[in-house]
This record gives sequence, structure tokens and C-alpha cells, in this order.
Amino acid sequence: MILVTGAAGGPQGGTGRQVVDLLLARGERVRAFVHSDDHRAEELRKIGAEVVVGDLCEITTVRPAMRGIRRAYFTYPVTAGLLDATAAFAAAAREEGVERVVEVSQLDASPEAGTPRMRRHWLSEQVFDWAGVGAVHLRAGVFFENLAVVAAASGNRELALPLGGRDTLIPLVAAADVARVGAGLLLDPGPVDPVCLVNGQMATIGEVSDAFGVPYVDVPPEEWEARAKEIYQDEVAVEHLTHLWALFRFIGPGHHPLYEVTESIERVGGRPPTTLAEFAHSTQ
Repeated sequence: MILVTGAAGGPQGGTGRQVVDLLLARGERVRAFVHSDDHRAEELRKIGAEVVVGDLCEITTVRPAMRGIRRAYFTYPVTAGLLDATAAFAAAAREEGVERVVEVSQLDASPEAGTPRMRRHWLSEQVFDWAGVGAVHLRAGVFFENLAVVAAASGNRELALPLGGRDTLIPLVAAADVARVGAGLLLDPGPVDPVCLVNGQMATIGEVSDAFGVPYVDVPPEEWEARAKEIYQDEVAVEHLTHLWALFRFIGPGHHPLYEVTESIERVGGRPPTTLAEFAHSTQ
């Protein structure tokens, strides 16, 4: 039995739901952790998952969900509570003797990272490591889906971001590729590296807007922040993205040590990375 969080999915990637699908397709038994018992939970039951409903930040619901589990997938949305959820999940996994937790982090998770969310992800990684649960940290680039949400918020009339010129580079990856790597690591019987970088393509924001078929508009950071509050209605998401775009704008068309396409997607995920053009075509 493999426990998967974020199993209901979501508009900005939903890797948990995709991991459920991949594991079930391979004949694995899956326990799907969801926050609400809604139509998405019912769909999970229909495809063969065992569904548990709870709050990842609440140890009283995480402990029962962890019973009988040997491997688990942990992902948490960009909202408040990451470290609370990490602590509850790591403690329950350690208590149960879980042998591997594959958890979704961010590409530049470090104590000196340029966004508060990335620094929190580094702290989350430390907690999982201290728990001794065979943690594997998926350090992923910006999901294609994140940018598609911004375009969709304008009615797909423009891609308005505070990224400077069209030549600003962004490390990108498809959520499907992150899910494939996550599923591969969950099923790998041997030892694996504790950190797995997952980056599928380097693209400029101009190339992204061209692929989406909308014009790119460079907006001032304060205008972006005001728009973001309407789009996300979540202070943590707005905080993270505002800092993230500022980081990319500062680097501009230059190179960063992490700006590389990683071999993990093909080696662990089983196929070459999804390209920006493929993603854009699939959403049209």
C-alpha cells in the first residue's frame, strides 16, 4: 500500500492525482489522502484507490492514514501550513516505519534561496531527513501549469508578469513529468539519491507566450501583486510568486547553476521531458 497526498489534484499541476493514476495502472494498491470528500474523492474510489479524508496539518488524521504504509508521496500546495504538514507527516511515517517518502520540493530549495517558500521547502527537507524515513526530495522547476493559470486569468488574452524583457529565462517542467519521476522513485526497489532535480526545459518568457499564443506583457511588480491577489486569493501564494518572478527578472537572460535540463525525467520517469510546445498543444 502506497500513501499519496494531494490525491484530489488541482489546477496548478496536481501531481498527487497523476501519481495515483500511474501507480494504479501498474497494479499497485494506493491509499489516496484528500482534504474533502467531494466528487474528486468519489472519482478516486471509482478507479480503485482507497480514500482517506483529513487535514495534513493535523496529526490525528495523518497517523491513521499512515497505518500499514511502507512508501509515501508527499506534496503540499503553495499555501500556509507546509512545515506543520511536514512535521505531522514525518512523525507519523517514522512511527510507522515507512522506508521511503518521496516529497515535492522546489528547484532552488536552500537556506539562502531567493524566496521564503523555497527556504521553507529546505526546512521541510531537513525535517524529513531527521525523521529517517528514506526521504527523496524532488526539486522541481516552475510547472508549465503555473504559467497557464496566469494566462487563463486574463481570459487567455495575455501573459502578464513582472519578468522584464522577453529574453528572461525560466526553468520549466510539466507536472506530468514530476509525477512520472515520483512514481518511478516510489517503485524503485533499490537505493536512490536523496535529492532528485527535475527540470524539463529552459525557455524565455517570450517563448512561453508564443507557445501559448498570447502576447507577453511586462507589468510592474506592484501591479502584478495586485492582480495576483485576485487570481490566487492566498497570501502565501502571492508572496512566493512575487519573490519568484523578481528572482528570475534579476537573473534575466543570464545563466544560473540550476538552469539545466535534468536526465532524471527520462531515466526515472521513462520518457523524454514534455516540451513547452507539447504542453501548449495539449491544452488547446
